Amino acid sequence: MEVKIKINRKSVESMTRQLTDQLRDLIGNGKLAVGSLLPSERTLANSLGVARNVVRGSYEYLEKGGFVQREGRKGRRVRAKTAKRKGATRAVKKTAKKR
Repeated sequence: MEVKIKINRKSVESMTRQLTDQLRDLIGNGKLAVGSLLPSERTLANSLGVARNVVRGSYEYLEKGGFVQREGRKGRRVRAKTAKRKGATRAVKKTAKKR
């Protein structure tokens, strides 16, 4: 799966925040199909030239927001669209600002 993501190292926003926002947009626009596996942390980090912790943090925010679900050793999948959890997006934004 080819994911088009760009990280701007000169941006005021953290790399984790940039990645989270772009992945959330790709999921919302349907460019990452429901049920599809996200790239592994290591694979995505290497392709973007960022630390693995950046990808891990982004994936964790997406899990908390209900956009993806972890499937153990298989990785993480894009979740089916369900009723929006109240505060899910707010929780992702609030947590991102703490870092």
